[in-house]
Amino acid sequence: MSGTGNPEAWTVGERDTVISALERAVARAPDKVLLDFIGTLYTYREVDQLSNRMAHALADLGVTAGATVLTMLDNNIDAVITWLAINKLCAVSVPINTALKGEFLRHQIADTGTHLVICEADYLPRMVAIAGQLTDVKRVLFRTAPGQQSGDLPTCAFPIAALDAHRGEDDSAFERKPQPSDLACLIYTSGTTGPSKGCMISYNFMCNLARLQLRAGPASEDDVTITPLPLFHMNALCVSIIASILVGARAAILPRFSVSNFWPEVERSGATIASILGGMGGLLAQAPDNDAMLRCRGQIHTARGNPYTEETKKIWRERFGSKLVGGNGYGLTEACVVTSLAAGEYAAPGSSGKRIADFDVRIVDEQDNEVTAGTPGEIVVRPQRPDIMFQGYWRRPEDTHKLMRNMWFHTGDVGKFDDDGFFYFVDRKKDYLRRRGENISSFEMEAAFATHPALSEVAVHAVPSDKGEDDVKVTAVLHANTQLAPEALFHWAADTVPYYALPRYIEFRTSLPKNPQGRVLKYLLRDEGKTATTWDLDDTDIKVAKR
Repeated sequence: MSGTGNPEAWTVGERDTVISALERAVARAPDKVLLDFIGTLYTYREVDQLSNRMAHALADLGVTAGATVLTMLDNNIDAVITWLAINKLCAVSVPINTALKGEFLRHQIADTGTHLVICEADYLPRMVAIAGQLTDVKRVLFRTAPGQQSGDLPTCAFPIAALDAHRGEDDSAFERKPQPSDLACLIYTSGTTGPSKGCMISYNFMCNLARLQLRAGPASEDDVTITPLPLFHMNALCVSIIASILVGARAAILPRFSVSNFWPEVERSGATIASILGGMGGLLAQAPDNDAMLRCRGQIHTARGNPYTEETKKIWRERFGSKLVGGNGYGLTEACVVTSLAAGEYAAPGSSGKRIADFDVRIVDEQDNEVTAGTPGEIVVRPQRPDIMFQGYWRRPEDTHKLMRNMWFHTGDVGKFDDDGFFYFVDRKKDYLRRRGENISSFEMEAAFATHPALSEVAVHAVPSDKGEDDVKVTAVLHANTQLAPEALFHWAADTVPYYALPRYIEFRTSLPKNPQGRVLKYLLRDEGKTATTWDLDDTDIKVAKR
């Protein structure tokens, strides 16, 4: 039966690598399907052989243990094969966001010090545009999609060649194996306040993240996990692929998220677990019925992802017949998942689980003193076992040390625990506002304003006040062909948010400034403050009732 198994078997005391896990799975069931790319299937044996061949070919190009290899690949079999091949050489995989360009792209490539880049043919022009600034890069291999022509190759500072010429033929295994504590990959943070930093992630960190997801949503060898999430993020690699390898299951990888094509792919692939983001879950919950969805009702027993609203969870249970919905956990790139619940445990509404045995999690004030239950403060973390947190920021020991104050990793997030031990995320610390003695969560404010039917996007942020502390500003984007006066939005807000959180400033824009990962650059909005097009409450006769 799908969704069964002992979740604790994957969470306590084990230390592992994806290479060892794949080796065990191949020995157990070599001809079982591991990967499904829109109907093209690859068995465990085939994935192992293809990655061995690629690893030998990369070794012939000079890739050695500890070397970084940067990949910029879409969701396809080569994204998985190159990742495994790099790790089979005990080298360091660096999968980067395919949206990067210009200085964002140059920074991450240069920061890794990589000699080898592997990318899609479509991204070659971006590489060529910055080639003169990539002094460490010695070679670029490009991947062409089936039927795609590479065209004339550009001339630049380093040789460019087709990946097809370097797939290798030797599928013999490697004697040297990576160890759980070894550096497996660099995952770059989004860099909302400065240049992005590479988080150094061990093999065991990645396997432990997979185990924690199996604890929250158990799977068996009969399950098929479907995901549209990009393979340059740890979520898809760990939650979908490594978790599947650990239990001998299958992963169906979609090229991208599509509301209209999601349920047809669920039906075609036989998927029983969906690994998506909470926002995707919300879009699917609000979409109209289609024939495939109706035929698949009850097929997806577990919908992983965060954050799901309580209303979205209810729709998935009642409309789609899913039993487990949402992750009920809190984590971050540097520290995996630090609060969670095992499958079937009660979750207090709005909470993100409880402390788990892997981590010591505290809430502290500005002096690092632990605060009482119900009081918001910064979330600090330290591991209870080896190799389950990041190993620091790549080539940035000062930045690493800065966040390890008093021997605790300081997350930069604000949260709280209640008297029953349930954890609640409140806000990013730098986005947390304080106005006239009251704490205001931009996270909660944005969730409130997002319910207004005229608003497409919204950012709530501080503007320094001449009276001390902060004034609140709402910067928003309206839906197309929609009109809304700032004063009308303020009156709506007066019935929606606490009086002390009402914005002094409101500004409508055509777009919000974002980084390549799509996160709003709030520091730019804060720096801009009151612009020429900003509505100011103090310029009106509106009186705020304290109620």
